[in-house]
Amino acid sequence: MTRSLIITAVLSLLPISELRGAIPYALTRGVPVGLAVVLSVVLNALVGPFVHVFLSTIHKLFLRMRWYEHFFGVLIEGARKKLHGKVERFGYWGVMIFVAIPLPVTGAYTGTLGAWVLGLERKKTFIAVAAGVCIAGAIVTTVSLLGIEAFSIFIKGR
Repeated sequence: MTRSLIITAVLSLLPISELRGAIPYALTRGVPVGLAVVLSVVLNALVGPFVHVFLSTIHKLFLRMRWYEHFFGVLIEGARKKLHGKVERFGYWGVMIFVAIPLPVTGAYTGTLGAWVLGLERKKTFIAVAAGVCIAGAIVTTVSLLGIEAFSIFIKGR
């Protein structure tokens, strides 16, 4: 079981799988549900602060290079201006919902990257990402335990 816990932890931290791969893996390996969910959610929620620090550090280092300053100004500032209205409308709730959707490319890594690009406040971003990870954990656990039948409540006539 120790090996399964280590692999679950690694899957929770990887950008491809995150908890969307870690929880089902753990449950198929006999890890107790509570332990699988807590381990996966906690580790995946910790991704946000590390990604933010990494992006900020790399950004500060690259700003010393003239080409990067121009590149950053054109792409990132353009994205910020283009999305300003939506950010004002949805803000941190949008980050939380984006991270909560248990689909590929919608996890803690992408949510934190998006919030960083849009210039959202660090602490509020961490809270939004952590809340989204908790919701995603609940959804993934439910679907893992109940299978696709978990969605039968949305099918008319059932």
